[in-house]
Order: sequence, then structure tokens, then C-alpha cells
Amino acid sequence: MIEITMISTGEEVLLGDITDTNAAWLSRYLFEQGLTMTRRVTVGDHCERLAKEIESCSLNSDIVIVNGGLGPTSDDLTAVAAAMAANVGLEQSDHWVAEMKAKYEKLNREMPAANLKQAMLPEGAELIDNPVGTACGFAIKLNRSWIFFTPGVPSEFKIMVKDQILPRLQAKYPANQSLHCFRLFTYGLSESSISDAFQHLTLPQGYEIGYRSSLPFIEVKLFAPEQGNTALTLLAEMETLLGDNIVGKQVGLIDNLASMLIQYNKKLAIVEQSTGGFVVNWLNQQPALSEYVVSASVQNTVVDTKTDMDALVKAASDQLQRLSLIPNSQIGLFSGALHDGAVTVGLITDEEKWIQHVQFKRVYSHDDQRWVIATVLLDMLRRYLQGVAIFGHYESLNRLFENHSLKLMNLQKR
Repeated sequence: MIEITMISTGEEVLLGDITDTNAAWLSRYLFEQGLTMTRRVTVGDHCERLAKEIESCSLNSDIVIVNGGLGPTSDDLTAVAAAMAANVGLEQSDHWVAEMKAKYEKLNREMPAANLKQAMLPEGAELIDNPVGTACGFAIKLNRSWIFFTPGVPSEFKIMVKDQILPRLQAKYPANQSLHCFRLFTYGLSESSISDAFQHLTLPQGYEIGYRSSLPFIEVKLFAPEQGNTALTLLAEMETLLGDNIVGKQVGLIDNLASMLIQYNKKLAIVEQSTGGFVVNWLNQQPALSEYVVSASVQNTVVDTKTDMDALVKAASDQLQRLSLIPNSQIGLFSGALHDGAVTVGLITDEEKWIQHVQFKRVYSHDDQRWVIATVLLDMLRRYLQGVAIFGHYESLNRLFENHSLKLMNLQKR
């Protein structure tokens, strides 16, 4: 096995002031390329400690990727630490000075003198291009390792890994086979119940199933060495076991909804109470959906403590009827007020109406409650568009009431 270590630098990462998304992304990305990160270390802005860590990793790893600390400020110490670990001096890369000046000229700005620090590299280092920012990367050979140094800005880091570092690794280790990743996004099931459902699956050699939980979804990933019949057959078995709790294949719920709303040309009218605008804001994260929301409003409704479920359901039904009258909309969505740990949500079309009253089984934060309710509502929309049962199975919720009926107006017209 190829030993790959990542060193993340910076006090803000060490102290948890920012989340190290680069490390999570790199581990996932390398795995998909048939490479596995075997160790991860975080070091603060301390030159000697970082130099010792670089040297230590170079003795035990084939590849080391050092992330962060290549900026122009005094606390950016990675290049100095790298030179210290390799017992060499620093030298200016005239090529990179010219590249930085050209970047600033395109912005009609003069390059600050502080940026010259970013062109000071360990003697003999191989420069790694950064097409986005002013911090170039570089690579050195030390002991048993090739060590790659990258900036901490995620957009710059990802481009450099994909376009500069990965090709070098693939050339050095040609026997490693990249993996194809099939993604199934689910809602309503727990990791344990999905694992139980998959217990009788037989994975061929080289295949692996992974999970990523991010409230309210669980992403199930099938890693396969090739995209042949074996992979597709196994994927079909997984889809059967997950059933209509799959909210998207290869894409998440919102992207899936966007493609279906565009395909069927369905416009939405939305009223939100408990979700406080989460639904429409979430939909608007997908730019293509903006023209498919023709009406959206947020209502702050205070519910009397004596109000019962029947009254909440009736209020939801009345709101849905009003939504059905909004011009140019074909689907109405409503999230009612949260009361006693329960909420009423509903969907209405030109022909039919669905209402359910669900109660949380566990305690959530205020924002997480909104995410869950918004997800239930949008899952109803997804289910309607896909033509499956509108009332789904949700392990984290109790369904206290459900109703499906023809829309009252249509009954009257007939």
C-alpha cells in the first residue's frame, strides 16, 4: 500500500476556528482515484514544529501533502519550514515573480512587495503552478517521500491537486486503478438500517460501500473499479433495497427537483410557517429553479397551546386551497406552525391534495428542525413528481395523521 500523509497547517485549523474541509475532500478524492490517505496531522503556525513534522513524515510516508501557510504574511511559514526540514536555503523563483506580476497587471493593480515572499522556495524545489491565486505550490524529495506543498484556499488547493499533483502520482504509481463512485442520496433511513438492509449483499473484490451522513440526508456510495455489468447489477440491488427513500441518484434532492420541475414545467407557490423561508431559500440555491417559484411567503403564526391536531390540519387544508388559486402555479406547498413537537405539511395540485401531521422522535436544534421539516415537504414534492407514494417512511418522525383527497374545487366543478 502507498503511504500517503496530509499535514494541515495553521492555528485556525488546529484550534478548530475553521473546519478543515480540504482534508475531508482530499481523502475522498484520492480514494476515488484508487489511492488512500493513511495518516493526517495538523500543525499550528510554528516553524520548527512544522519542520520536524515534515521530516518525520518523510521517513514514514511515500507521499506527503502539506496544505496551507504559503501566503504573504508573517504567519505563513511553510516554505521556511520545508527548507529547514530539507536542510537547504531559500531561493527566489523569478518565473513565479513574473507570473504574480502578470496576475496583478490583469487587475490593473501593482503587486505589493509582500507577495515576493510567495516566490521564495526551498533550493531545488519543483514549482507547481497555481492558475487561480498568487501562492504557487512546490514539491521536494526528502528521505523516502515526495512532498507536495499547496495553498490553503480550497478553490486553489482542489485545482492544483486535480491538475498538478494527481497526474504526477498517476505517473509514479501507474498500477493504481481509479474507482468509479456511484452516489445514492437518501432521506428517512438511518445508517444502521441501511447497513442492515445491505448485510446480505456480496461485494466483489475491489468494491466498497461508504456512507456520509449530513443532516437530513445519508449519502450511500458504491466504489467500483470499473463501470461494467457487475457494478450496475450491484447498484440496482442497492436501489431496490433503499426503495423510494432515494431522493437523488448521483445528485442531491435539490438538483433532482430542478431537473424534474424543468422537465415537467411545474411552477410552485409556497407558504412557510415553521420553516421560516428555508424551503424557498434552499430551492434558490439551484439557480435554474428561481423561475419555477412564482409565489413564496413566510408567516409567523403563534399557535394557542390549546390548539389540537384537527385544527392545525384544517388550517393547513385552508392554506393549501388558497395556494391552489395563485395564478400560473401548478403545485402548492405548505409548512404549518410547529406545535408540541409536531407540524403539518401539505402539497396540492390542480387535482389532488395531500396533508400529513408528523412529530419529531428526537430533540433537534431550531435550525435542524427547519431543515427536517423543509426536507419532508420537498420530499413530498419529489415523490409527487416521480409518481411514488407521497407519504414516505421516515425513521426519525412519527406520522400522526395523513390524508389524500381530490381537491375540493374540482369536486364542486363536477
